[in-house]
Amino acid sequence: MIPNQWYVILASTEVRKNKVIGVRRMNRNLVVWRDSRGLVGVADDKCPHRGIALSKGKMTGDHLQCPFHGFEYDRSGACRLIPANGKAAPVPEHIRAATFPVAEKNGFIYIWYMTDPGIENTPAAADLPPVPWFTNLEDDLVWSGFTDHWKAHYSRAIENQLDVVHVPFIHHTTIGRGIGPVVNGPYVETTENTISFWPSNAPDTGQTPIPSSKMTKPERVSTYLTFIFPNLWQNHIMDSMRIVVAFVPVDDENTIFYLRTYQKMVKLPVLKELYFAFTRLFNIIVLKQDRRVVETHQPMASRLKMDENLIPGDYPVILYRKKREELKEKAAAEA
Repeated sequence: MIPNQWYVILASTEVRKNKVIGVRRMNRNLVVWRDSRGLVGVADDKCPHRGIALSKGKMTGDHLQCPFHGFEYDRSGACRLIPANGKAAPVPEHIRAATFPVAEKNGFIYIWYMTDPGIENTPAAADLPPVPWFTNLEDDLVWSGFTDHWKAHYSRAIENQLDVVHVPFIHHTTIGRGIGPVVNGPYVETTENTISFWPSNAPDTGQTPIPSSKMTKPERVSTYLTFIFPNLWQNHIMDSMRIVVAFVPVDDENTIFYLRTYQKMVKLPVLKELYFAFTRLFNIIVLKQDRRVVETHQPMASRLKMDENLIPGDYPVILYRKKREELKEKAAAEA
């Protein structure tokens, strides 16, 4: 995982008011709760008193209560009550749950991932950069989503969605039908935290593929893909339809896809539900085609330098690995 980044970890609907849940994310066991005001807290699932799982506890007012001895914690991780000491007793400042900064936007819960949460200089969410999201998702788009569990490292899951070489082979019966195997470019645009590219596969007529350096941005092709670090991806199929995925890291061997279909072509309630049911089924088929192959990657996690022999068509994957490494180095330098 890349430290000092906003990661989507859950959908907002998964955490109800006055409820506590335990989840495995970012190679850690986390406790997530929503207080009576609707605000979300996220911490390591470990009471600093005796190491009990806080996810087995409950909400009492706006505090998370440990199930073992009743210690109560607020969203900052500060212990607010030790029942055995009495309500009037001061609580030692060093008794703190290891919390993460949290933001809730776009129907997702994000955490600012740190390798050492709960330390004294943990930043407030308001002092951090804005959460990553797509500026081109207009308000008139409606969406429906589902999740898919892959036994794969999240870096491999992401790279699969940046891979234009595999489409005519893995997806020859679905999205790759009729797409040629020769990879021109693709044309790529990047910023510090984004990679966008326009696929340009062609039938093999004996031609030499056009390198990325000589590709120009298509003027009339609406289909393009954008990845925002650390774990958001969009397939802009057309102006009226998009696919968005949050690649949520569970641990080094598991990733959960939070996939949404956005569209503005069908708005009538019954027809809209039928449309989303069809697209959900189609997307499940496409993901299944990918998953059976991606889960066989060796090694499971990708790195910038590894035992692979990449080709020009892998350019988006290469860029992802380079930028991921740069962000990890930047975070290490700031530590």
